[in-house]
Amino acid sequence: MDDPSGLAVVADGLGLKGPRGWAFRDVSADAGPGALIAVAGPSGTGRTCLLLALTGRMRPTEGRAVVGGLELPRRMAAVRRRSALAHVAGVTDLDPALTVAEHLREQELLRRRFGGALPRPRQLLRPRAERRRERRRHIDGALATAGLDLSALPKGGRTAVRDLERLEALRLSLALALLGRPRLLGIDDADLKLSAGERQEVWELLRSVARTGVTVLAVCSEPPSDAVVVRTGADRSGGTGTAGPVASTGDGTDASHAGDEPGDSPAGTGMETGAAPAADPARTADGPDAVPHETGESDEAVATGRAAGAESATDGSADRTTHHEKEAADDAIAATGRS
Repeated sequence: MDDPSGLAVVADGLGLKGPRGWAFRDVSADAGPGALIAVAGPSGTGRTCLLLALTGRMRPTEGRAVVGGLELPRRMAAVRRRSALAHVAGVTDLDPALTVAEHLREQELLRRRFGGALPRPRQLLRPRAERRRERRRHIDGALATAGLDLSALPKGGRTAVRDLERLEALRLSLALALLGRPRLLGIDDADLKLSAGERQEVWELLRSVARTGVTVLAVCSEPPSDAVVVRTGADRSGGTGTAGPVASTGDGTDASHAGDEPGDSPAGTGMETGAAPAADPARTADGPDAVPHETGESDEAVATGRAAGAESATDGSADRTTHHEKEAADDAIAATGRS
C-alpha cells in the first residue's frame, strides 16, 4: 500500500469534562510523524475518550491539541478525514455473522463512495478490469500490512467473523481501517485478553504499520518500551524505566467519574467515527477467498444506506466497567456535541 506521511500529535493540558466529572484531564504529549504512541492506564480512566479526541471524534473541554498541524477542536473534521479507527467497540464492531470477504467488500464500497476526492476523468475512462486490479492490489496491500493471510483462515475469505481467533479479528479490523489510507491510526484495547506472546505479536504488527509512515495511537494496559507513552489515571505518575518519551496526565483525573471502556463511551453519541458498518449478508464475494470487486449501483446503495446508520452502533460489553463509570462516560460524550 502507499506510504502516507504520518501526523504529528502534540497536546498540552488537554481535558474532557462531562456533567459527572472529568473523563480525562491535563494530558500532554509530543510525538512526531510515524510514531508509535501508547495510551496506557487502568480501565475507566479516559483512555478511549482520549483516543477519540485525538482522532477528531470527540470535542475536548480544555487545553490545546494539534494533530498534523491541525488545531483541535477547531479542525476536528479535517483530522477525522486523515485518521481511521480500528478495534473500537461500539464504533468499528465486526458483525459476527458476516464473512471476512463481506467486510472487506463493503469497506471498499464505502471508501469509493465517501473516502476521498473525486476521481479524475482520466481514471474513470480506464478499463473496468484495470480498475478492478488496482482495487485488488490496494486490498491485498492492506491485508499484508495487517498481517492477515486469507489462505490461512479455515474457509479463506468466506470465514465468518465468529470463527476468527481474537488476534485474527484484530488484524481484520486493522486491515479495514488501513483501506482508507489513514495518516493517523487509532486502535483501542490493543492488548485486551491476549497472551504474552500474542501481545508481543500485536506490538510488532503496530511497529510495522508505523514503519510505513502512519502514526499509530494505541490504547493498552502495558505499553512497550519503545513507544511514546501517554499515561492516564492512577498510572499517570508511574515511571517507565527504559521506556521511550512519556507524556502524562495531571492530578485532575477523577477515575470514579470517568469511563472509556469500548461498550460505554462511543454508544449513542452521534459523533463522526468513520467506522465501516456491516455488509449485506445477501451479497457475498466471488469464490472462497474473494475480496471486493466491481459492483453495481445496488451494492453502493446498500453500503451508503448502512453508512448513514453507522453512528448508532452500540456494544454490549458493559461488564468491563462499573455502572457509574458508564453513566459518566456517556454524559461526558454527550456534552461534547456533534462535531
